[in-house]
Amino acid sequence: MTPEQKRVAESITAGPRGGLRGPFPAMLRSPEVAERFQKLGEYLRFNSSIPSALNELAILVTAREWTAQYEWYAHHLLAMKAGLPAAIAEAVAEGRMPDGMDPDQAMVWRFCTELHRTRTVSDASYAAVKERFGERGVIDLIAVSGYYVAVAMTLNVAEVPLPPGVPVPLRPL
Repeated sequence: MTPEQKRVAESITAGPRGGLRGPFPAMLRSPEVAERFQKLGEYLRFNSSIPSALNELAILVTAREWTAQYEWYAHHLLAMKAGLPAAIAEAVAEGRMPDGMDPDQAMVWRFCTELHRTRTVSDASYAAVKERFGERGVIDLIAVSGYYVAVAMTLNVAEVPLPPGVPVPLRPL
């Protein structure tokens, strides 16, 4: 690694992620992108205005839309730890609207699914998120969705493998 790559790698490792994994080894090919990217990701994962389980739901929707196997693997674990019901994650993995969501889960699923599939959201979806989480929440949901699209792209292009022995979690839709 170049001195700049080493500096950025050490910075990422010293942060709340605690390691250099996922998209960051590939992103280090452009240390400035990796550094700026990890700072945005740190905010979106650890300081978002969206509660953790709902934030992870948004990330799982993104991983499913991009069939990002590593992203799904990593964030499915985090979603379960955050309290997202396994049945909701299973339905997202299958590409269908989950049954039994509470109102917040349904709102986040609808907003993020619309955003990915139509490249915008309906007035009703926007208003629901704004009413519940404010304008900051709207932007945080858009940002987490967009950030994890870039993560999915990086993981898919770099062909970041799943850990040994981990089965492929997402089937083609």
